[in-house]
Amino acid sequence: MPTKSAPIYFTPATLKFLRGLARNNNREWFAQHKPDYDTHLRQPLLRLLTDLAEPLKEISAQYVANPKPVGGSMFRIYRDTRFAGDKSPYKPWASANLYHQATRAIVRGTDGNTGMLGRLDAPSFYLHVQPGASYVGGGLWHPMPESLKRVRAYLLNNPASWKQATRSASFRKTFGTLGGDSLSRPPKGYDPAHELIEDLKRKDYVCSAALDDEQLCAPGLPKLLLQRYQKAAPLVDWLCGALDLEF
Repeated sequence: MPTKSAPIYFTPATLKFLRGLARNNNREWFAQHKPDYDTHLRQPLLRLLTDLAEPLKEISAQYVANPKPVGGSMFRIYRDTRFAGDKSPYKPWASANLYHQATRAIVRGTDGNTGMLGRLDAPSFYLHVQPGASYVGGGLWHPMPESLKRVRAYLLNNPASWKQATRSASFRKTFGTLGGDSLSRPPKGYDPAHELIEDLKRKDYVCSAALDDEQLCAPGLPKLLLQRYQKAAPLVDWLCGALDLEF
């Protein structure tokens, strides 16, 4: 019997649409090409999230690949330009956040009403789709000051596990060094001579690995992404510990 071939999600048409959007970032062009957006980018990404949902639980039952078109893992392509100098209405990329389920917790107030929990910092797994600049990774991006303070305190108290999570041969081979923003000087109250001062200066704790266009458009993309997420799991697990979250 013939075997079922691995699905393909993104194609050269996906990349063509995104390149066109980068050159023509305006509402008129997007309206004319919205069927291309839906066919070649939005729907393939939602299918990919659907196919990642169950296998992701083998890495951590706490993490969710949510394929809902609204309110799920896929970020909106529309930019928030209210306070931005760049008024381009669209992102010339697509992205998805495979989030910790605690960030979507429902709480019941003393009045008996339910509502979404206020912003909760949690590390996540991430996918970025952009011609020539796609990548996959994970970690904690732009945490609130209190969360950042907790991560730094946890790092001071657990240096060995931090090194194990981020400096293993496997982690370094896949991601190299951590990315994101850092302070130019040590944070106030921290020893400038501390062996991990460069990590204590970080404002983000994230790792990423590039995906070339050929990898992005190849069959079996979920397998590759899950392999990368598995490699990022020690960092995500460590950050969950710093924020008292289950992994």
